[in-house]
Amino acid sequence: MSRISTRFEQLRATHRTALIPFITAGDPRPETTVELMHAMVAAGADLIELGVPFSDPIADGPVIQRATERALARGVSLSDVLEMVRQFRERDADTPVVAMGYLNPIEVMGYGRFARAAAAAGLDGVLIVDVPPEEGHELVQALRTESVDLVYLLAPTSTERRISRIGEVASGFVYYVSVKGVTGAANLDADEVAAKVETIRARIPLPVGVGFGIKDGETAARVAAVADAVIVGSAIVRQIEALAETPEAIAPTIGDFIAELRGAIDAADAAANRPEQVTS
Repeated sequence: MSRISTRFEQLRATHRTALIPFITAGDPRPETTVELMHAMVAAGADLIELGVPFSDPIADGPVIQRATERALARGVSLSDVLEMVRQFRERDADTPVVAMGYLNPIEVMGYGRFARAAAAAGLDGVLIVDVPPEEGHELVQALRTESVDLVYLLAPTSTERRISRIGEVASGFVYYVSVKGVTGAANLDADEVAAKVETIRARIPLPVGVGFGIKDGETAARVAAVADAVIVGSAIVRQIEALAETPEAIAPTIGDFIAELRGAIDAADAAANRPEQVTS
């Protein structure tokens, strides 16, 4: 069983919702990333989503685009991201790490070489934004050979047929994008999210994480009531951007924010699992 599956099994057994923060590897400086990863785990993160800098991040909004630009300006490559994961594993053998990015850097490295390097570094999964299931056969096979999970995105516009097709190739968990548009866009509708998550669960036997539009403890708690994982990206990256010139403040500040989110999610989980009082 993969680290991702193991973590979700542990959380399910204790009736807890996963918290998955996203950061861009190398933002604002390469040397801050691993320390920040450890700080987020210490504050309550259950999995980590690590963005791979790419020059044309079409699915990302301006906040994460700027983070990618800062990392690329420091020369951060896919190989550097895998090295960060390897360094993280020196102190943390348990927390799952998923790399999120685009296909081009993987194609340049080669599918087999990437899959082997990812597994050797301790990477647990990848989410490749621009690889539809119909076109990812070679990549899927390479990752399966190395037991690296392939996480897929689902959107509000995904049809039931599309959801079922993705369910045939996805592993680890699936990521439901709760709003139309790029990262950091719009406000989420909890009722719409709940209905879509129910549709996804009826067709895919994997945990469902929900991201986009989660900005604070309140929105995190609302998503925790219906999802298996709460994924938070732009709200974290925006704070990192504000502290880019004082990198020593990033880990404690983001740690505090993660702890706030964790507290709100735990409260929502407790409320959902609290036995109803019986009155006579």
